[in-house]
Amino acid sequence: MCKPTYISITLINYDNPVMTTRPNIIFIITDQQRFDTIAALGNDHMDTPHMDRLVNEGVSFDNCFITAASCAPARASLFTGYYPHTTGIFKNADSWKRSWIEKLSDTGYRCVNVGKMHSYPYHTPLGFHERYVVENKDRYLEERYFFDEWDKALKARGLVKQQRESYRKRADYKDALGAFDWELPEDMHPDMFVGDTATWWLNSYPKTEPLFLQIGFPGPHPPYDPTKRFSEPYLKKDLPLMEVSQEELDGLPEPLKGLRQHNNEVDHDSVVLDLEPSREQRHRQRAHYLANVSMIDEKVGEILTTLERQGYLENGIVIFTSDHGDCLTDHGHSQKWTMYDLVTRVPMVVWAPNIYKGGRSIEGLCQHMDIGPAILEMAGIEVPHTFEAQSILPAIQGKDWTPREYVYAEQIKDGILTETEFMSMIRNEEWKLVHFLHMKCGQLFNLKDDPDEVVNLWDEPAANGVKQKLLDQLREWHIESQVHTHDWAAEWR
Repeated sequence: MCKPTYISITLINYDNPVMTTRPNIIFIITDQQRFDTIAALGNDHMDTPHMDRLVNEGVSFDNCFITAASCAPARASLFTGYYPHTTGIFKNADSWKRSWIEKLSDTGYRCVNVGKMHSYPYHTPLGFHERYVVENKDRYLEERYFFDEWDKALKARGLVKQQRESYRKRADYKDALGAFDWELPEDMHPDMFVGDTATWWLNSYPKTEPLFLQIGFPGPHPPYDPTKRFSEPYLKKDLPLMEVSQEELDGLPEPLKGLRQHNNEVDHDSVVLDLEPSREQRHRQRAHYLANVSMIDEKVGEILTTLERQGYLENGIVIFTSDHGDCLTDHGHSQKWTMYDLVTRVPMVVWAPNIYKGGRSIEGLCQHMDIGPAILEMAGIEVPHTFEAQSILPAIQGKDWTPREYVYAEQIKDGILTETEFMSMIRNEEWKLVHFLHMKCGQLFNLKDDPDEVVNLWDEPAANGVKQKLLDQLREWHIESQVHTHDWAAEWR
């Protein structure tokens, strides 16, 4: 099928006289970055001046929640506009080949990916004209991640990648909780490499079309491996660590007890979960993780400088987010695969000083994928009526906007979440419920009284009414979703 030829660009009115052409859209996404890792969001222990600038001068959505507790399902929702049970993408190896980026490409945008997307196969176009793929830091001999652009760059420099196979030889491997020092040249760290590749592209490619540039940093996903330049200041800080009681661990639902045991026995991403880590171990892991965030922040600053120097910000929109968070041994858990806010709540910031009034925070609930229809609307593209994502553009513009009453997340049984067939979360401003298919156990938290999600009220008789209401709403959501999206893939069939 031939694509249409565009001989002119439709002007878009955003109630802003500066906005006269289709905007350049720069979408920066990190991997596994918790909400509480940006200083401007209330975390004084962080050193993130460039992310702070985005927050202070942009629009921050402070209650943005992912749709899945692992990388590929969350990203597939983000870039399709549908929940995992609609896309059928529940795990990292599930096939993912289509996205709304195709709509940008088909209507005249130059669409470029630098870094991580987590599609499968990893080189799938997804609507991009160019892809410079850098996937997980640690993958070894796995087809979907091997010999990406970073691997090639390492080979050209005669360097051997720091990875699980080499880390396993360390005497402290099981005690390190995935925290290691980057010992190769700093510019060959995957996050540095992605940032440098993005600025190289921006400095080199002629501005002939409106730009959609997705920059996917592999960090702070483990291994937590910043250079000492970034880790040493954090190692000297008093960092916040959630106290984990034996009572909380004993009260975990059986699937989450099984998850803890699994992560102790299997070293996913070079992380071995110590079931009883010392405070020193936890502090060192936390310091390396946060240092990796600061490492990325430095590259974000360089990207912003390059965008400004090359003229992209005259009519540009920068979006910053992450795909999910990380427990970092809080609640006794490693990485993601749970439904705690530490995993499901992520930063979402829209920064466009010449287009939208900044310095605003939005408290209402939204889903991570809700930025997708907003991007299409920014580009003047009609949003498919079947989308389950709900545009947050009115909130960005400072107009009336209705937050979601509930947000949802889900995760299927895979090689990690082994003790349950399916896990679902429903959350509103006051309550969170986590349901395990075919199991009598679950989690129920009163978020007003227990914001840290420590006291599980699932078996409390006084909470039965709330529990049943949330279970009923979870059922209605699934039914309504299937009715709303019954023809979502009609054009692909």
